[in-house]
Amino acid sequence: MNRMNYIKLVIELKEAYQEFLIPELSELGFDGFENHALVLSAYISQKKFDSPLRENVEELLARFPAKANLRSEEVVAQQNWNEQWEQTIQAQQISSFFVKPSWSTEEVPSNSIPINIDPKMAFGTGYHETTRLVLRMLPGLVQNNCAVIDAGTGTGILSIAVVKLGAKKVLAFDVDEWCIQNANENTRLNEVENNISVKKGSTEVIPGQASADLLLANIEKNIIMDSLPDFIAALKKGGDLVLSGLLVDDREEMLKVLPDKMQIKDVRQENEWIAIHAQKQ
Repeated sequence: MNRMNYIKLVIELKEAYQEFLIPELSELGFDGFENHALVLSAYISQKKFDSPLRENVEELLARFPAKANLRSEEVVAQQNWNEQWEQTIQAQQISSFFVKPSWSTEEVPSNSIPINIDPKMAFGTGYHETTRLVLRMLPGLVQNNCAVIDAGTGTGILSIAVVKLGAKKVLAFDVDEWCIQNANENTRLNEVENNISVKKGSTEVIPGQASADLLLANIEKNIIMDSLPDFIAALKKGGDLVLSGLLVDDREEMLKVLPDKMQIKDVRQENEWIAIHAQKQ
């Protein structure tokens, strides 16, 4: 039987931004990706790649926050994309967490908290600076039996981390169906599914009353700014808000839009990315 042909798009884009573009391309039907330092290769069945879809890709790249240029387009034979993707995921130590895929044979170091993540191309492998920044903040923020909201959960890595630190219940949500499926898979993989409720949607899934001790939002800046009033309303007095997915250049703008009742406690940076911790007064 003949193997299906695929379209391969080679997109010029710095590696730091590629995890943000992959979920959006997945929404358009792309189901294979290869990461390189300065380019992202994305694959889709040739039968699906018609003129309207090509226009959608061009529009996506044009409005993407970072400079993203389509370098080339070519026809290639079908490959095992997931197998290639899995080969790029390695175990790593991030603060007190040891994040690894389920197929890794590396032993968890003593005094480390294991988190098993099979990303399946969804955002949140732990490799991106924005995810690492939040993971490093969490040990000082999570109290036993606290309630947490994880906005834009991706693979569910942050939800899993807070439960392993002692959180009692987590509301995790994402607008991407692929992320919902992957987050549910990873919560079961880590045996924390009874503590985490994963829902599809945005801030409309947050209960009306202020009930969260901690809210995490590792998502794109414009979404954070649009959702900020809902995020703050969801927090109890004294609750903590952690915002990531932000560039160094976004710092002043984000600090200005945070209302006076949100006291800035910490701003951390890794390379060109930052995470902001504020507390509701």
